[in-house]
Amino acid sequence: MFRLFSLPVFVSALLFGSVQAHAEVEVLTSIKPLQLIAAAVQDGVGQPAVLLPPGASPHHYAMRPSDVRQIRSADLFYWIGPDMESFLSPVLRGREKPSIAVQALPGMTLRHFGDAHAHNAHGDAAHAAHDNHEHDDHDHDHDHDAPAADTHEHDHDHRPGSLDAHLWLLPANARVIAEDMAHQLAEIDPANAERYATNLATFRQRLDALDERLQARLGKVRAKPYFVFHEAYDYFEAAYGLGHAGVFSAGGEAQPGARHVAAMRERLEQAGPSCVFYEPPVRPRLADSLVRGLPAKVAELDALGYEIAPTAQGYELLIDTLGSSLAGCLESL
Repeated sequence: MFRLFSLPVFVSALLFGSVQAHAEVEVLTSIKPLQLIAAAVQDGVGQPAVLLPPGASPHHYAMRPSDVRQIRSADLFYWIGPDMESFLSPVLRGREKPSIAVQALPGMTLRHFGDAHAHNAHGDAAHAAHDNHEHDDHDHDHDHDAPAADTHEHDHDHRPGSLDAHLWLLPANARVIAEDMAHQLAEIDPANAERYATNLATFRQRLDALDERLQARLGKVRAKPYFVFHEAYDYFEAAYGLGHAGVFSAGGEAQPGARHVAAMRERLEQAGPSCVFYEPPVRPRLADSLVRGLPAKVAELDALGYEIAPTAQGYELLIDTLGSSLAGCLESL
């Protein structure tokens, strides 16, 4: 009896062990752009998941119990960091598997609202990237209850001096994030380490080619003025020598008063032919009111890649679409 049953049990155990050894590494990211970078690194090996649904704001997201379970079960979790997703800090305190705040990765180029210059993360930041506890007691209230900004420098969500957390829009930062992902994945899944390294090298090559194309096209429209509704594009602008002429903020969800709208229209009149960019998924009614009767056009800039599929080329498509949207409107002026 023992011989009869022991062989099938032994074979089953071997098969189960083999499946377990080659099980897909569960990578979870907080937002879509990080998922797109992870998809490039995991190409052919696994498919990363994303926490926030399309249209959800990483600044103000209320987690569900299923979100908490998903975070705790993932093998690797990548988020921007407490300066953007402060709601994640309490959940990550109890997480045993690696959680990486990419804002603290060594080699990242970081910008602050109101700063003319960027700087590289260094020193103890390298350790903070893998240690969420160091961030738990920081004050990150700059996304809440901020006063309405004027039409010149800052929108209502970003106080001068606070970290600009839209760091994924700088392709050089995407490289740093991808390198860390390839390293982390190789540690967890050494059987596929070579594939991760190959994917990383291919990702870098594609970014080089994309950068060359965008530099050539955007270099021709750098002098043309444009305005935005959300100060989210400074990293991209710095990479390609661009700069918005102003930020139109309604001070939250409320419709701005007549005096504020008049001030915005005055800026547009002074600028002459220009573009006004809004973020999906909703086109602000204010945008059309502002440009009515003026030589200005309204267009969309998607910083999060709402409709982009998480494929190996997804991140390049995000950056390429952003550049094409900017250039397309400005070229038409």
